[in-house]
Amino acid sequence: MKKHLFLFLSLSFLLSCQPENSAESLSGNALGTTYNIKYFSEEELEVKPALDSIFHFINSSMSTYQDDSDISRINNGDTSVLVDEHFVKVFKASQKIYEDSEGYFDPTVGNLVNAYGFGPEEKPEQPDVAYLDSLHRLVGFDKLQLGADNRIRKAEPGIYIDFNAIAKGYAIDVIAEYFDENDVSDYLIELGGELVAKGRNIQKDSDWIVAIDDPEQTEGERTFQTILALQDRAMATSGNYRKFSTDSSGNTFVHTINPLTGRAEKNDLLSASVLAENCTLADAYASAFMAMGFEKAVALLEKLDNVEAYFIYVNKGEPEVYASEGFKKVLRE
Repeated sequence: MKKHLFLFLSLSFLLSCQPENSAESLSGNALGTTYNIKYFSEEELEVKPALDSIFHFINSSMSTYQDDSDISRINNGDTSVLVDEHFVKVFKASQKIYEDSEGYFDPTVGNLVNAYGFGPEEKPEQPDVAYLDSLHRLVGFDKLQLGADNRIRKAEPGIYIDFNAIAKGYAIDVIAEYFDENDVSDYLIELGGELVAKGRNIQKDSDWIVAIDDPEQTEGERTFQTILALQDRAMATSGNYRKFSTDSSGNTFVHTINPLTGRAEKNDLLSASVLAENCTLADAYASAFMAMGFEKAVALLEKLDNVEAYFIYVNKGEPEVYASEGFKKVLRE
């Protein structure tokens, strides 16, 4: 059975008996996953309607699972779409990380995502090599332009944009912005394992405590790889054993697609957990690192400002851990 890694929201502070410092709590489903939010506020806020509005607008803008979203219309050849501010921000962030990673982060890999059965399209019987090669010719974020009129121009009509490796992190940042604008300074937002921790857990008088699961745990166990104490940081994790597809011949394809080769490849990097100033960056860099493999990921990490990472990788058949100096500072035994 495939082992998996994910971040979890520490709920232990709910056991506190200090009602004056109690946290407000929300949870639910959105963007194809679940969310959990804890925050401290002296004012009563209508958070749920705000969340519903945020998720609605992000889905309408960037969901490839929604036929009438802006991104789906663009992918289907509609050149009249005027993209909104959410799309623009994610596009520009994607452009930066595409350049920083030398193409290892590339949202135009969407056709290949679908071909391998990881997207909204019907799962194919078996990826055909010639077909994959034809799709690979449509990959390259530099083949896209965002015009001053907020229209997306594609060098090739068949280019398919997929922001799923960055949109979840962006959604968390939008929620964080909502709290900031409403003078909430202490909160923890988790969406599908990605998170933003702001301020402190007032009820526990501590930083926000989160953890990374041990990928070696057996089914039914709950053991942790490591514990972290976070304040004013965003964190995202990507792992190549969490999602996989098996064709009719029994061939297994991991979910990390290398945009440079056009293939779903398994490399020596099992997972990448990334700390950054916002979750948009953390989410995208985690995906880029996974496509690169361990050595190239470390080399890129050393060039980045205010980005830290915790890698679990395989060395001579055994899992090992690498933590950047900044990441070590938040680790707790």
